[in-house]
Amino acid sequence: MGNLVNGFAIIIGGIIGTLFGKLIPKRVEETVIYGIGLAVLVIGIQSMVVITNILHVIIAITLGAIVGETINLDDKFNQGAKWCEKQINRVVKGDIASGLIYASLIYCVGPMAILGAIEMALFNDSSTLIAKAALDGITSVAFSSILGIGVAISGIVVFIYQGIIYLMAKILGDFATGEMINAIKGLGGILIFAIGLNITNITKIKVANLLPAFFFIILFTMLF
Repeated sequence: MGNLVNGFAIIIGGIIGTLFGKLIPKRVEETVIYGIGLAVLVIGIQSMVVITNILHVIIAITLGAIVGETINLDDKFNQGAKWCEKQINRVVKGDIASGLIYASLIYCVGPMAILGAIEMALFNDSSTLIAKAALDGITSVAFSSILGIGVAISGIVVFIYQGIIYLMAKILGDFATGEMINAIKGLGGILIFAIGLNITNITKIKVANLLPAFFFIILFTMLF
């Protein structure tokens, strides 16, 4: 359901932006996004309360940050997105293509897409994807007012991308214990909280560089 809502929000926002985007004041969009950012902070806090061993989480985040910064995962995401854009531009040209490519990369590359799909698979919790849907819907209005209807079509790409992550997590989740699931959810809550801080412009954390922490928290839960 969260994935469907996310895809439809982008499609509807893209259509509205294409037709009426220039009539919506920028200050209204900014205020709404800040409000959604606060809601994302609350979602992160709700997920964090299941943490039972904070020491494991601290060590996992520390090691994950070292690995993420060493390989510069955030930059790798951005470089991969630019490479995909170049490849697609060789095949498809025009206004629809530019909006489709730009919006798809923006909506798919962020950690919220990955965390939301995993939460939906392991915990049957769509709250992160619903919050992402609200953000994507608002920003698609702004993007499509400049880039056109291609932004709306990106909603289909986002649905397929997050659906693939959901299916992979669903399959792997069968091997997870209750303790492991709680540890993953708690760590995910911390990263979602960091995303909320970024959305509200309180700070700018490279959340993608913290994603390797999931490997370490799973390892610690298995060993201890």
